Amino acid sequence: MASAAEQLAANLNFAAFSKATELKKRIWFTLGALIVYRLGTYVPLPGIDPAALAQVFSQQQSGLLGVFDMFAGGAIGRMAIFALAIMPYISASIIIQLMTTVSPHLAQLKKEGEQGRKQINQYTRYGTVLLATLQGYGIAVGLEGAQNVVIDPGIFFRITTVITLVGGTVFLMWLGEQITSRGVGNGISLIIFSGIVAELPRALAGTLELGRQGALSTAIILFLAVMVVVVIMAIVFVERAQRRLLVQYPKRQVGNKLYGGDSSHLPLKLNTAGVIPPIFASSLLLLPVTIANFTAGQGPDWLNSVTALLGHGQPLYMAFYAAGIIFFAFFYTAIVFNPQDTADNLKKYGGFIPGIRPGQRTAEHIDYVLTRLTAVGAIYLTIVCLLPELLISQYSVPFYFGGTSLLIVVSVTMDTVSQIQSHLLAHQYEGLIKKSKLRGGKR
Repeated sequence: MASAAEQLAANLNFAAFSKATELKKRIWFTLGALIVYRLGTYVPLPGIDPAALAQVFSQQQSGLLGVFDMFAGGAIGRMAIFALAIMPYISASIIIQLMTTVSPHLAQLKKEGEQGRKQINQYTRYGTVLLATLQGYGIAVGLEGAQNVVIDPGIFFRITTVITLVGGTVFLMWLGEQITSRGVGNGISLIIFSGIVAELPRALAGTLELGRQGALSTAIILFLAVMVVVVIMAIVFVERAQRRLLVQYPKRQVGNKLYGGDSSHLPLKLNTAGVIPPIFASSLLLLPVTIANFTAGQGPDWLNSVTALLGHGQPLYMAFYAAGIIFFAFFYTAIVFNPQDTADNLKKYGGFIPGIRPGQRTAEHIDYVLTRLTAVGAIYLTIVCLLPELLISQYSVPFYFGGTSLLIVVSVTMDTVSQIQSHLLAHQYEGLIKKSKLRGGKR
């Protein structure tokens, strides 16, 4: 017989959605905030020649700029006020998480609960402003170095650009926090998601135009469509996959009655690191190519040789890309999940894994299982990211059909839908309480 929760989940439909007033308000707020973000990606920086910028960007969009422009929703190609997007905030968050493993102060704050989390978030904001300032100044200097892009180069242009770009990043950081608290889903993830999705129609039109011109055959386009569907199915399957470790709690006697003895499970995701490994690995490998593009081939000979070997589709590039994904998958998993802390918490509350001694042996067992899961997850990420990379290098398919973008789109969609279902389920529970004659319903 189905449980009450399963019966409620089966009754989730559009009728229940229409009655969830609070949920509809959250969804409208989220859509409004994302519209504001998309409008900001079309507001250009002052003092930029759009025609000259488009020409320079078309020559360098195959490098790191192309990847960042994908995450920024095309704002870099238009050099809009949101050109830095939310990437400085993500970089600052990762740096702070890395520092929690080496800084006793941050490690203690991480264990202090809500108050410590607020302090860590404040440090993250400070780091975001610092990184955005450095990146904004670098963009200003780079624009001045490009031919005829800046109308009036000078210190005033640099100051204006830095202030505008930093202000845009800080505004997006605040907007993302507002979406998280007053909307549906994770605000930062939804901002990146909306940027990628907004540029998908243009990327699809460009691919079809290549087919019309004969640069891509019909068979290749059909294969690309099938591959995208298969990759999305694989991402959904793996991202939902878990290894559940059985956790048993002992019975305790109070008077003449026995209490406890419940069993639960410890869920371990197959891909704990998410989309972080592909982003880090691709950024590191595309950096020499981007530097060489800025030097227009006039740089040192070693830089030109490295650029040639690390081009899209080259065997050395593929090998380093796969190695980077695997390394960052293990590295990031080790940061976000500590088997020793998990084992200590289980021991503190009396839980144990059947057949495993509590304490150090439990930590070793969890680490053993997590290592095997991470190895499978790293192989999955490598396959998902390398297969589209071959198409990008061989047939000039846009970045938006790459593995990283599909990972972000699918993962954020699954998370948002899950939160919407949670809100609907809570709304139905509230309806049942109101209809009942329990005293708690009147309260």
